[in-house]
Amino acid sequence: MSTSAPTTPVLIVGSGPTGLTLACDLARRSIDVRIIDKSPDFPRSSRAKGPNPRSLEVLEDLGVVDRVLAAGSAPLPMRKYRNGLPIADADPFGASRPTPDAPYDRGWLIAQWRLEEILRDRLAEYGVHVELGAEAERLTVGSDSVTVGLADGRSIGARYVVGCDGGHSPVRGMLGVTFEGKTTEEQMMVCGDVAADGPDRGYWHQWFDDDGAVMLCPIPGTRSGWWFQAGPERDRAGAPVPPSLESFRRLFAKHTGLPGTRLTQATLLSTYRVNERMADRYRVGRVLLAGDAAHVHSIAGGLGMNTGIQDAFNLGWKLARVVTGQADPGLLDTYEEERLPVASWALDISSERLRVTLDAIRQPGGGLDSVFTRETTGLGLGYRWSSLSPAGSTARLRAGDRAPDAPCRNAGTGAPTRLFEAFAGPHFTLLGFGPATADALRATETTYGDAVRAYGVDAEARHGLTDDAGHARSAYGIETGADTLVLVRPDNHVGLIAPADDGRAVMDYLNHLSGTAFRRL
Repeated sequence: MSTSAPTTPVLIVGSGPTGLTLACDLARRSIDVRIIDKSPDFPRSSRAKGPNPRSLEVLEDLGVVDRVLAAGSAPLPMRKYRNGLPIADADPFGASRPTPDAPYDRGWLIAQWRLEEILRDRLAEYGVHVELGAEAERLTVGSDSVTVGLADGRSIGARYVVGCDGGHSPVRGMLGVTFEGKTTEEQMMVCGDVAADGPDRGYWHQWFDDDGAVMLCPIPGTRSGWWFQAGPERDRAGAPVPPSLESFRRLFAKHTGLPGTRLTQATLLSTYRVNERMADRYRVGRVLLAGDAAHVHSIAGGLGMNTGIQDAFNLGWKLARVVTGQADPGLLDTYEEERLPVASWALDISSERLRVTLDAIRQPGGGLDSVFTRETTGLGLGYRWSSLSPAGSTARLRAGDRAPDAPCRNAGTGAPTRLFEAFAGPHFTLLGFGPATADALRATETTYGDAVRAYGVDAEARHGLTDDAGHARSAYGIETGADTLVLVRPDNHVGLIAPADDGRAVMDYLNHLSGTAFRRL
């Protein structure tokens, strides 16, 4: 018998990092959200190696970054071997340091299951829990709702559905959205979580030889757990041998020169092939795609999970405004407009980094340190091309750019604070640099209330900040005396830059979000 629950505003299919990020963002906006997953149990796979600097900023905004940092570790230096002997150490982040505008200068090592656990705990604080054993099998799209039929005969009605259900996304398949690209069969790895006796857990070990490789990276929070990655064994016919503890032991002994028996356990085994694919659409009416359901690419650069987290952060505030009637559904078109080009970029940069790395490891001393560049931090990504990014700029920023952080002081108490603390939460933030912005700050706060928090930076305002070291003006490229208004979106990208006396532009922008025409302002 088919049973259905009352229509929920948003149903998320898939409870990986993308789906959980979106659920947390919606829940904190008081949106009634359900999140389902076909798995009977929560996975314990380590999989992705952790959030990059931009994703750490997202996790800070969601209120969980301290838990993530405590549960993981900083990226480890890499020890590289040839013919079983150590020949080079490399620390791709050794020279980097946090800066006033970017508090996270490197990604963070954390097992994916642990990151998901932290996000689930955060979601539970809003009273929302993942519903396991709920496999989406049918999709019926109506004029004002979507019905998702489950494999057990139940059905769930929702105003909007978001498929965050991975590279083999059933939601994408049911929509008939194409997933164009390629799978490179000859580029493959066998992977798994292993328990091992040694080597030194202070390094990410990489044994590269002419005929294969083994990589071992310690799993933070475990005493003997490691991520194991290797080129697969081949049988006599040249076919790859499926991953197993026995195969891992043979590979380990062959490339390290150490006894294979040092590997005592191997779980969550998989074979990874390089896939580079992207959906041609992110939205079909009331159904949207995010994360691996919308794009997959090479693991080089660690952009897969991170691109999904940032998809969710872009979509959350827009979907919330539409569901609550604060915006026309046309706002959801800007999700695809902004994020599809980012996915295309991620495919290109991960493919390029993979080529560079494959060339590097052919030479003694080459290793995975060649993967990491400023581009893979995610800090340079923005939406300058978007219809939500009107013309407007300073010496350093344009509308659509990531909004930088900066240390300041609370004007009332003198206590240290940061711009990111002002941004944190589901609101827009209006920064008024200089005393001439006071009228615009006051008018915006009076008109929009809690939806927009207005902060005066060395300007009279209910929320005042003192930029005594000049870091905020430097980060935003605003010269002394050039008083300026900067509107920051809820996903911490710059929405608008306007002169101090043009408070009307701020109101026009915010009012525009409620309309139906999303052309360039």
